[in-house]
Amino acid sequence: MDLRTYRHEIVRYVTPAGLPHPAARMTHLPQLALGPGHLRSCKDSHKLTYRVFVGKHNLLLDEPGSKAIAPEQLIVHEKWNSIFVALGNDIALIKLSEHVTLSDQVQLACLPAPGTLLPNNYPCYITGWGRLYTNGPIADNLQQALMPAVDHATCSKPDWWGVALRTSMVCAGGDGIVGGCNGDSGGPLNCKNADGIWEVHGIASFVSGLGCNYEKKPTVFTRVSSFNEWIDLVRFGDGEQRGRGRGRGMG
Repeated sequence: MDLRTYRHEIVRYVTPAGLPHPAARMTHLPQLALGPGHLRSCKDSHKLTYRVFVGKHNLLLDEPGSKAIAPEQLIVHEKWNSIFVALGNDIALIKLSEHVTLSDQVQLACLPAPGTLLPNNYPCYITGWGRLYTNGPIADNLQQALMPAVDHATCSKPDWWGVALRTSMVCAGGDGIVGGCNGDSGGPLNCKNADGIWEVHGIASFVSGLGCNYEKKPTVFTRVSSFNEWIDLVRFGDGEQRGRGRGRGMG
């Protein structure tokens, strides 16, 4: 199957320069990955066979260090609603069928501290295999772009996202030049903290119907620091019971 046909960004790749190109982020354990809740909202998703790729950069090539792993379980946030995307909770945890072996190409991602809020214009990076521009071709090689964070006070202004923006979301971009696009769904918003450690602050959720890089309509991400407790419940407690097997967005 052509990996470009049905995919969310569910890999992690590290460049020699050290900037992560992650997607379905592995959290503290090398057997869990973060993804979007709308993973299960794809058309005919019940007919699809899911695979999590690690160490992947080019979707068409057989790359050394890359591996496809079957998910053992997909746990979607219990409050995710595929009809009302703007309600938020677009997050899922993917339990892999085997532990991942770390290497130069595959590394763990760090989670931000609970409740962490990015200041306006904080430098962050988006990565993904989405469309290269509105209605354009999808990417074969993993793309990366600098997209500064937009604080909630700005992004929730009436001429930005307004009331559609929840506090459990985080925005980045909005300059009308660079933005996420269809196919980047589930990809990360990576930001380096004060100690020089890269953290996954966002999971790409949706973009504007006006265009992928429309001015004052930045890419909207699920804010990971709003879900630390839920992630821990899935990892250590009754989260699997609270989550559900079903999870719309950027696709």
